[in-house]
Amino acid sequence: MNEMKIFTETNKPDIAEKNNIVDFLFEHLENYGDKKNDIEKAINYALKEYQSFGGFILVSYENAEITGTVVVNQTGMKGYIPENILVYIATHNKHRGKGIGKQLMQETINKANGNIALHVEPDNPARFLYEKFGFSSKYIEMRHLKTANH
Repeated sequence: MNEMKIFTETNKPDIAEKNNIVDFLFEHLENYGDKKNDIEKAINYALKEYQSFGGFILVSYENAEITGTVVVNQTGMKGYIPENILVYIATHNKHRGKGIGKQLMQETINKANGNIALHVEPDNPARFLYEKFGFSSKYIEMRHLKTANH
């Protein structure tokens, strides 16, 4: 069983550990990830490093090495928008298939106060894990991204 730590606004990781989490997510989200800057923004939101609703970060370790991470941001909403959004979940590519993702997901559900939304690309194999935990695709997400030209 892996050791698990939870980080919140009252139990923040030090700078080195926060950087390790950002680097871990950047590497192990692979082609489903974001830029390091965006990952760090989601982590800072969860830790309330600036005005936000907060959230939490779960980190799984084996022999002091990160084996998996979850970042959850609270939305400040309820009902029509879930209270939480699972922004990132990743398992170390050398440790996949060992149940770490399942353990992280269960702990996330236990820790989250309220409902949880997440976004997953249709071809992401993690989608099947989410469905096993009862996540369903109620909506198709559409986004309009404003550019500097608009």
